[in-house]
Amino acid sequence: MKGLVTKSTGSWYAVTVDDKSYECRIKGKFRTKDIKTTNPIAVGDWVDIELEPEQQTAVIVTLYDRKNYMIRKSVNLSKQAQIIAANIDQAYLVVTLASPPTSLGFIDRFLVTAEAYGIPASILFNKLDLFSQEGLEILADYRSIYEDLGYPCFEISALKGINIGDIEASLMQKITLISGHSGVGKSTLINRIIPEASLRTGKISDWSDRGKHTTTFAEMLPLSQGGYIIDTPGIQEFGVIDIEQQELGHFFPEMRALMHQCRFNNCRHINEPGCAVLAALAEGGIEPSRYDSYLSIYHGNDSRA
Repeated sequence: MKGLVTKSTGSWYAVTVDDKSYECRIKGKFRTKDIKTTNPIAVGDWVDIELEPEQQTAVIVTLYDRKNYMIRKSVNLSKQAQIIAANIDQAYLVVTLASPPTSLGFIDRFLVTAEAYGIPASILFNKLDLFSQEGLEILADYRSIYEDLGYPCFEISALKGINIGDIEASLMQKITLISGHSGVGKSTLINRIIPEASLRTGKISDWSDRGKHTTTFAEMLPLSQGGYIIDTPGIQEFGVIDIEQQELGHFFPEMRALMHQCRFNNCRHINEPGCAVLAALAEGGIEPSRYDSYLSIYHGNDSRA
């Protein structure tokens, strides 16, 4: 029987077949592009299952090819990766400027990975109700960086319901991954959109200014207007994996647009003469924070902010 993986707890998976859900385990080994992953099956995967003798549980026996997936380097396991979700129509990164802060480097790593796997990405700036005038000015700067690159940005307050209608309209008939740090308001946002989900929400830890994990496993939640939201545990860091140094620039839209103008076809955009990217950086055509992120990823530095 062919079904859709709608929940993953690490050892067991919920697979939906014709509106009926089966608790499933894995049989054998599954590999993706020879990348070692901590979770061979992910929410959003299409699989074949076989019922076990007592008919109460099933075994996943086949994993179908994915059209895409969102992946990150596993924490403390540099050679392994975690697939966050598969077969996604779009990805929304929930961002807060404080309580907890989301760094530009974290945003860029998420966007680079989305670009690499062909997933349209948007940024949701949450907790608008808490912004000071200075915060609003910083927000405007952030928005200008990413909107100029073609990434849709939304200013919302999940708690107060501000501008949530704009988000809801964009979710119809699509499978949408919602990701971000713990404490940025993902569960509050999903509860606002799908009240019956009744996801747990948590307060920010005073000592660390970090959110506490209230979502402990990935799950697909159906939308009444059609489509799904994929809710995921909060991510502390987003390590880029499976992207070669020589192809990294292709996943920065502003660099991709200039590459054909570089003097050398194999330009690394670091210190080469005749580099169009470095020229644009010097002239203000490329945002310094974006170039810093490029160098950080290029040299293999992890993002923990």
